[in-house]
Amino acid sequence: MDVSRRRFLGARVPGPAPFRPPWSVVEAAFLDRCTRCDDCVKACPTGLLQRGDGGYPEADFSAAACTFCGDCAKACASGAIGRDTTQPPWSFGVVIGEGCLAAQNVECRICGEACDAGAIRFRPRIGGVPLPDVDLAACTGCGACIAPCPVVAVTRKALPSALEQS
Repeated sequence: MDVSRRRFLGARVPGPAPFRPPWSVVEAAFLDRCTRCDDCVKACPTGLLQRGDGGYPEADFSAAACTFCGDCAKACASGAIGRDTTQPPWSFGVVIGEGCLAAQNVECRICGEACDAGAIRFRPRIGGVPLPDVDLAACTGCGACIAPCPVVAVTRKALPSALEQS
């Protein structure tokens, strides 16, 4: 079937799976196990977890960040969110796109100021303002840098280890 014809007729092209709560099992198992009870959403102290499509919880970084408190994992009785909070919560980092104000020669360091892990540093450059540089090894994936960006240049990026497990 011609994909362009499907788009023309209004069919939705499936996109990537939404970001689930930290320590969630793989997407297929998550959808099978999650009862959509909202216990994890209610337990989230920052408001990061929201009810998403189909009533399943999603991590919404547009207004909050993850503190990795583990309250969502403790509240989940179905096993959709793992209990081993000593493991990484998810495998993603951030990417700063070309729309970044610093790339347009406008001084802005908001993402770096929001990053408690110090994963975003600003490298000087000749003839322009310093550019942000993300150290993915230091990035915790908390998402604190995403919401404050005034031009929405900071986005999530799945790390290779996440792609290999899927």
